[in-house]
Amino acid sequence: MLPAVVKLCCGISYPHLRSMAGLQRTAVAVIGPEIINLQSWRRLQRHIGKHAGFSSREAKHEDKKPVHATKEQLFFLEQGQAAMRNALSMLEDKDGWRVEMAESNGDVICSKLMPGARRVFRLEAVLEGSMEELYDLLFVRVEEMHEWNPSIQKIKILKQVGPGTMVTHEVSAETAGNLIGQRDFLSIRHSCKQESKVYLGGAAIQLESFPPLPGFVRAEDGPTCIIIQALDNDRGKSRFTWLLNMDVKGWLPTSIVNQALPRAQLDFTKHLRRRLAASATLG
Repeated sequence: MLPAVVKLCCGISYPHLRSMAGLQRTAVAVIGPEIINLQSWRRLQRHIGKHAGFSSREAKHEDKKPVHATKEQLFFLEQGQAAMRNALSMLEDKDGWRVEMAESNGDVICSKLMPGARRVFRLEAVLEGSMEELYDLLFVRVEEMHEWNPSIQKIKILKQVGPGTMVTHEVSAETAGNLIGQRDFLSIRHSCKQESKVYLGGAAIQLESFPPLPGFVRAEDGPTCIIIQALDNDRGKSRFTWLLNMDVKGWLPTSIVNQALPRAQLDFTKHLRRRLAASATLG
């Protein structure tokens, strides 16, 4: 989530304890043909584009490949589109938000109580990284996220549905101070790009062929999203907006969960800044 974009102790990610060979066999059982129909892809991009404030004409050329789609692939695309629309609707509703944390570096986390008594969290920050660099780290190279975020053990793409949609399995790392504990997630991730913004959306998805890992609680996230917007006065910096919406499952008190989730957002952003700084140092 997105996520992932990150979930639990990272909001968009958590990985797999099985061997690579075992995971590949499972992934093969889940994965169907990897091709998308141009007409269907454009229709779906227009659908999300109307809500997000940009048209499908602004999407990058590589998002419009003239290929064929299966019903299963269109299902995953529609799930990703729906997650994005619902998450953006939450962000666009300005009523009911309250400040939870305001950091000295300018990061602010607000929360809002949603129907069903779940609290969602919105982080606003400015990062020293371009929109394209953040998109690459958080979506294109999502399987590498564990290399710079200690909250993640591993992320595996189970299904790549075109350039902008994927199904991922994630497992959070067992880290000191993690009040919630390890969880595994099965998620649909979706991205939309325009000239000055990137949208990364996601939500939990169910696959009978990929049940929860033994000994793990499968949490559910979403709809959730990240918006990355290039600053007008400095294209090397980005405004980073992250809606974290998660049901951690299990028997944890709500008060513990509502303390842990915004802290996880701050931790994730700290690790992301370090990764961006390391890239800048390497040139």
